Amino acid sequence: MYPAELIKPMRDDLASAGFQELFTAEAVEQAINQEGTTLVVVNSVCGCAAANARPAAKMSLRNQKRPDHLITVFAGVDTEAVDAARNLMVPFPPSSPSMALFRNGELVHMIERHHIEGRPAEMIAENLTEAYDEFC
Repeated sequence: MYPAELIKPMRDDLASAGFQELFTAEAVEQAINQEGTTLVVVNSVCGCAAANARPAAKMSLRNQKRPDHLITVFAGVDTEAVDAARNLMVPFPPSSPSMALFRNGELVHMIERHHIEGRPAEMIAENLTEAYDEFC
């Protein structure tokens, strides 16, 4: 568990872009299973979250088509919420950071940590926007 003061700026980074932070399994399941498209960002303290994942998620929202709902859970902190999100991301193994796009509760696009590490935020954002154009 990370100290709250350490992760607050990392939480605020996505919250300020319109992502709703979720803390319970029930909230995650309700958010993902609602009608429409939902982008889930599994946030993390790692460097690739700061340099690549969070900036990419925010950049992707400039696209004309975008998800109806934006949610985030924090790995290593919000254990219940993260576990619930990851259970809905099967067959993909747990990874953080990661991003998943759901449509009407069905997983339609996944970006795992190995797709984030070493890639510029612009490339990751482009991957997301292509998914938005197809599914949103």
